[in-house]
Amino acid sequence: MTTSIPRRERQGAPSSPGQGRGQPGPAAVVAVRRLFAHETGNFFLLLGTTLFLVVFGLVMVLSSSSVTSFTESNDFFTQFLRQGLFAAIGVPIMLVASRMPAVFWKKWAWLAMVIGMGLQLLVVATPLGVEINGNRNWLKFGESLTVQPSEITKAALVIWLAYVLSSKADKLRDIRQVVVPIAPVAGAAIAFVLYGGDLGTAIILISIVLGSMFFAGVRLRFLAIPVIAGSILTPMFMFSSNARGDRIDVWLDGCSSSADYATFCWQTVHGWWALAAGGFFGVGLGNSKAKWSWLPEADNDFIFAIIGEELGLLGAITVLVLFIVLAVAFIRIIHASTDPFARITVSAVMVWIIGQAFVNIAVVLGVLPVLGVPLPLISSGGSALVTTLFAIGIVLSFARHPDGAQARGPQVPTSAGADSPAGVDNRASPRTAQPRRTRPTR
Repeated sequence: MTTSIPRRERQGAPSSPGQGRGQPGPAAVVAVRRLFAHETGNFFLLLGTTLFLVVFGLVMVLSSSSVTSFTESNDFFTQFLRQGLFAAIGVPIMLVASRMPAVFWKKWAWLAMVIGMGLQLLVVATPLGVEINGNRNWLKFGESLTVQPSEITKAALVIWLAYVLSSKADKLRDIRQVVVPIAPVAGAAIAFVLYGGDLGTAIILISIVLGSMFFAGVRLRFLAIPVIAGSILTPMFMFSSNARGDRIDVWLDGCSSSADYATFCWQTVHGWWALAAGGFFGVGLGNSKAKWSWLPEADNDFIFAIIGEELGLLGAITVLVLFIVLAVAFIRIIHASTDPFARITVSAVMVWIIGQAFVNIAVVLGVLPVLGVPLPLISSGGSALVTTLFAIGIVLSFARHPDGAQARGPQVPTSAGADSPAGVDNRASPRTAQPRRTRPTR
């Protein structure tokens, strides 16, 4: 009688429908895991908060701009669809930027600055530059496409400053090394913006410069020089325009007359009324009264007032908390990074976005005069949204490699570990190559 050894069954769970050939299965899961293999907790914290702010901003743009859109184009969704298009452009740009190594940004730092200043020069020196609300700060192409080069200049200035300061890390105790080339190049970029009359954007650019120098380790006494110069020149520029001077006068003295209320105080006062009408829980999403032509720029510079009116104090505090979370994510990435270029870049982006957010909110609350600064990631405006998302994408690229390994570019594996991931040597050591001894059975 002969016996046959039965074949061993292949272990593993039976395949379920949809996991056959040509159907997405474990391979798709592995591909997704590989795509996010290098991401850290800081990466997801920053990405999640950013995407939430963008979606929240789209909802508020739809609510705050519906009346104006219907008045201008007989369609409630015109401005919302336009902003949604820019978000659909900006988010992929952010994700693509997050895949770039630090060496890429260093390589293009000077060219980015030249492009930013060149576009700003087109605004002030060519017929392409147009004036909107008293500021010559836009390029107009065709009938409806406008671009704000000063937003592009912000991103270019961040990359360029980080490259210059990180390259001179051991020379920052010499004031001559700090001044050149930062003073002439950054000064020219800021001068172009001031020439167009945009004081708010100029303040943000100055903050980016000072913030970058501070986090790069420049001596405080060196920083005192531009601060003193700015404190002298800013009031001179503020009162160089009659309209700008009148806005500052009513901010300092209050709305003492009906003429002030009907002109320079109108926007600020109606912003206060919108915030006051919201109470704690708000009047409800879409139920704002201020957006019915009472509050100018309801979907842009004063969108925080609409948030306070429709979502109440609770909604306003939520926005503040989201920007605080964004700041925490930036700080965590700074502490995790070892590359000076990455640390300075993230610091500059943090000063830009968080600083601009609190300037916008301060204007709505009346703490600062009206400066025309949008609320990042929330206010309507294509140039601002796309450029801000691009800058956050750069920060995300550093969050993926907090140890600074990406700054060295792609690594060539050694022959010992060429067939193993991350250069791990798979060759067996003499000890592991010996056969394993087994105890004899009794």
